[in-house]
Amino acid sequence: MQNALICIIFIELRSFFFCIFRRVILFNFFSLNKTCRLGNKTHYFPLIKPCQNPRQLKQQKKEKDMAMIPQKTALVVSAHSADFVWRAGGAIALHVEQGYQVHIVCLSYGERGESAKLWRKGDMTEERVKASRHTEAQAAANVLGASIEFFDMGDYPLRADKESLFRLADVFRRIQPHFVLTHSLADPYNYDHPLAANLAQEARIIAQAEGYRPGEAIIGAPPVYCFEPHQPEQCGWKPDVLLDITSVWEKKYAAIQCMAGQEHLWEYYTRVALQRGVQAKRNIGIASTKTIIHGEGYQSLFPRVTEDLS
Repeated sequence: MQNALICIIFIELRSFFFCIFRRVILFNFFSLNKTCRLGNKTHYFPLIKPCQNPRQLKQQKKEKDMAMIPQKTALVVSAHSADFVWRAGGAIALHVEQGYQVHIVCLSYGERGESAKLWRKGDMTEERVKASRHTEAQAAANVLGASIEFFDMGDYPLRADKESLFRLADVFRRIQPHFVLTHSLADPYNYDHPLAANLAQEARIIAQAEGYRPGEAIIGAPPVYCFEPHQPEQCGWKPDVLLDITSVWEKKYAAIQCMAGQEHLWEYYTRVALQRGVQAKRNIGIASTKTIIHGEGYQSLFPRVTEDLS
């Protein structure tokens, strides 16, 4: 009798440990049930997940954390289809990598005044030039990781009516930007640029008004930064922000290369980025070990409100 009892206990223990063995050792190789039957009883065991790479776990945690944080947004208002690339491509790529959703509005394609290379090909029409510039700008936005839309308001001259103003105000409401990038308020070489800047400013103000489309969410007071004009000293533009874009320069230059219609500007804007990089490095002090090679300059339009001056 005693031997029979010992035998039964041995069989039960063997079944129990074999079940655990299956759960722990063989889980990575076989699909097993969550239960093991021992005699007349069913025992439940939690599934043991396969071992995961620490990098995968870290990435999963990062993605989970990002999903829990409301995504920040930014809005770029560009007079022509290439302006956002030359002047703000680094800022766009940098903030996309930081988790921002960046949206670009191109008010025009620059089909008349900024597409000389295309017109010199001959047998060109305005619609063909627009189509070419549209393709270039879309490709550049894709490289930078931003969304883009085109107002097709025409250029040289760029003119805005109330409908265009309200359309841009609606974009502000939809995007709810945390900051805005646009042109300088003056540019004696290209009147389209300050018009775009003033249109962005006015649309921002309208989007803040409770009485404009009541019931919609108004925007706050996103800071506005004017990106660098072609000849700053003639435009009253003085940078008070130098943005380090070294880490995303290759991405910006890839976007620049999408602008085949203005290839003559590729080298110029490379030099501008290098110059601003030198200035940024100098402004952080010689004691800093940070390497800055490429930069972008911006002029803020509004005072910065802060509790920390460091």
